[in-house]
Amino acid sequence: MKKITTPPIKNDIEKKEKPFRLVKYFTFSSLIVTFLATLVLSALNTHLARSMQREKSEEYARVLVENLNHQVFMQFVIPVAIKFGKIQLRNKDQFERMDKVVRSTFHSFEIKTVNIYDLDDTISYSYDQKVIGMQKVGGTGYLSALEGNSNSKLRQRGNSIQMLLGFPKESLLVTYAPLRAERPLSRLSGPVLGVVEIVQDLSKDYLAIFRFQIIVVSTISTVMCVIFLILLLIVKKGEGIIQQKAVERLRLEEKLNRAKHLSSLGEMTAGISHEIRNPLGIIQSSAELLKKKISDPSNKIPDIIIEESTRLNNIITDFLNYAKPREPNRIPCDVTDIIDKILTYLEPGLQVQTYVIRKYFGDSLPQIMADGDMLYQAFLNILMNAMQAMPNGGEISIEVNIAGNNINLIFEDEGPGIPDGNLEKIWEPFFTTKDTGTGLGLGIVKNIIESHSGSIRISNNHPLKGARVTVELPIYQEGK
Repeated sequence: MKKITTPPIKNDIEKKEKPFRLVKYFTFSSLIVTFLATLVLSALNTHLARSMQREKSEEYARVLVENLNHQVFMQFVIPVAIKFGKIQLRNKDQFERMDKVVRSTFHSFEIKTVNIYDLDDTISYSYDQKVIGMQKVGGTGYLSALEGNSNSKLRQRGNSIQMLLGFPKESLLVTYAPLRAERPLSRLSGPVLGVVEIVQDLSKDYLAIFRFQIIVVSTISTVMCVIFLILLLIVKKGEGIIQQKAVERLRLEEKLNRAKHLSSLGEMTAGISHEIRNPLGIIQSSAELLKKKISDPSNKIPDIIIEESTRLNNIITDFLNYAKPREPNRIPCDVTDIIDKILTYLEPGLQVQTYVIRKYFGDSLPQIMADGDMLYQAFLNILMNAMQAMPNGGEISIEVNIAGNNINLIFEDEGPGIPDGNLEKIWEPFFTTKDTGTGLGLGIVKNIIESHSGSIRISNNHPLKGARVTVELPIYQEGK
């Protein structure tokens, strides 16, 4: 059986990215970050412009209402009261007089619709004669204005793309304001006679803002692309100059850099895990307490929080175990007892997925000097990988025997095996073919086995299907 070893340093170095590649990636990343920042700033600028446009339009509407209120009272209410004794817009002469006053007041202004409500929420006057007489259509805006408070709301209409990009097909600002009787010394201080509704069409203004936003984004994007192309040419030229020197230098520094990297990663991971685990524990315990207090069984939010907290804690543990492996606390251990303990732990899952475990333990197996907890973790990881390779169930065999001064453990499954192109990559940190996981599991297993002066190799079962994991652990260890 061929033992899988780490690829030679020379080949590994030559496959690595060239030093100047980092500059290229940084250049590309900078372009993306700058472009995204431009989009964000443009969106904020557009939002600010729209807000200012809306505030301006609302103030514009309030001034128009104030002017309309004065004109209606002076040119319509008083003359009509004197001539007819009471106001009835159903009267043709009165309606025409009101229409003349309103249209002359708004003659030079961009107003789409004007509605005047009486105190019973009935439209008494409107540009659109079809809605005259309609009742209870004013809504909350009418009720607020009836209490003396002017208010506005924006109505937008368009398809989902138009709404998402911020240029709806139609944008109408609807303003409700009280229509009051005037007193000689104070305008708009008399009792409320009705409510006026003014509708302004802001569609053109919003479209102009959107077009300006497109111009800004397009201009900046073009400039950034030109800069990026120039930088890319410079980077490519620099790569060609330093390529050979970089390969030679990296070959000599590979082992030292790897050691420094793992050391730094270990220190960083230890600090980060400590800072994350404390609040993470509080979040998980709070979610568990919340789950107990929630009486609605359909509320799955606490379960989701607990599940994700556990997953994050497992990820932190993987990083810590790989980057900063601990020294084993060796005591006499029976590897078969460890395996039986693992199978007891996995038994519920094994039964649900119809996994069959075949054990072939040799006779009179000696104990070894090892850290039982660390071996438990390593063997559990191997068995979990075997189960994940057979999501619909299958047979897993575990063989333990003596080979010279070693205890051999062989784990076999009936899964699809490992693609030949991945056999040399499975020990690399963060390499994984799964949709989930950190890609550190086998690296942690390898660290644990090697910390016990053992070895591990993985191969495919040819001509049968499945993968085989072989672990060798020394029975006696010098100085132990």
